[in-house]
Amino acid sequence: MDRARFFSPQAGRQISAPPVAEARFTIGDVVRHRLFDFRGVVFDVDPVFANSEEWYDSIPESARPNREQPFYHLFAENGESSYVAYVSQQNLTRDAEAGPIDHPSVDELFDSFLDGRYLLRRSLRH
Repeated sequence: MDRARFFSPQAGRQISAPPVAEARFTIGDVVRHRLFDFRGVVFDVDPVFANSEEWYDSIPESARPNREQPFYHLFAENGESSYVAYVSQQNLTRDAEAGPIDHPSVDELFDSFLDGRYLLRRSLRH
């Protein structure tokens, strides 16, 4: 099977991905981490792991997610702060609360919040 190739700026290298990646979430979806108490809005999707080796190696080996799955860039929040998170698909679920995310960067990419998800700014749509 042929694999697609793309350059990952975070990893600083070429990444090989399956020709069809089955992402469960899309840009604008509000999600929650399965293990840790934070939620966020998806603002980018990598078809497979595309971050740095240092980032991957910092995860305890027993908890490291499989690289061959979608990874999501999130504007994330918990009870104390807002930040950007990079999370594997296996560790995310749809957020049952589905309320707005209180992150300062949300307004840069999204116009509005409707029916539990964010709508990408018209100027950023293809």
